[in-house]
Amino acid sequence: MTARAYLGLGSNMGDKRAMIAEALARLASVPGIALVARSRDYRTAPWGDTDQDWFVNACAAVDTDLPPHALLEACLSVESAMGRERTRKWGPRIIDIDLLDYAGRTIDSDTLTLPHPYLLERAFVLVPLAEIAEGLRVAGHDIAAHAATMADPNVAPIA
Repeated sequence: MTARAYLGLGSNMGDKRAMIAEALARLASVPGIALVARSRDYRTAPWGDTDQDWFVNACAAVDTDLPPHALLEACLSVESAMGRERTRKWGPRIIDIDLLDYAGRTIDSDTLTLPHPYLLERAFVLVPLAEIAEGLRVAGHDIAAHAATMADPNVAPIA
């Protein structure tokens, strides 16, 4: 059974836009994952740990035959293959791939929480997500309407 899932991607090391493009290409090559939509790239300020370089963020929609935990593992595998090292919480990263929503499911396990626990707090996720997910509702919130209330000058599309 195919499910629609939404991913958030970010990078603030090296060629940030190239890192996001490479991560999406790698994900699209995984059996059972088909990339169906991609937002523009956005230049964004760091969140959480603000003493670091600015980010490029984007969101993607995928159709997948993988169950949620397997999709998460595919995302983590791509991060690892690209050289992601988890040295400090919310710190610099070559690539970050977050599973934001999986067919509207709610999951709370040791390894996966859906919807993503910070989704509704992050303009750098909501703005690109709203661009590709018309009509998406997460945790009772219309993503486009919620994104519109989170205007942030530190979240700007890159030409």
